[in-house]
Amino acid sequence: MSQVDIAEAKAKLHELLEIALNGEEVVITKDSHPVVKLVPVPDQAPQKRPRAQFGSMKDLIWVADDFDEPLTEEFKEYME
Repeated sequence: MSQVDIAEAKAKLHELLEIALNGEEVVITKDSHPVVKLVPVPDQAPQKRPRAQFGSMKDLIWVADDFDEPLTEEFKEYME
């Protein structure tokens, strides 16, 4: 969380908005007392998706040994 005096906030509003849009709270103070908090509107905030990590699904996903074997008679009606 960043704290900025109101005089500095006037001069750096664009920078403070970018900080808030990136998910960090920005508190604007007057006479050393917090008066305003800048936070992004939830619908407008950029969504940060976690990056997939190689090997993170190890032992959670598997392929059956008979995966590529012909289907049995009970599935015949689905193949027509």
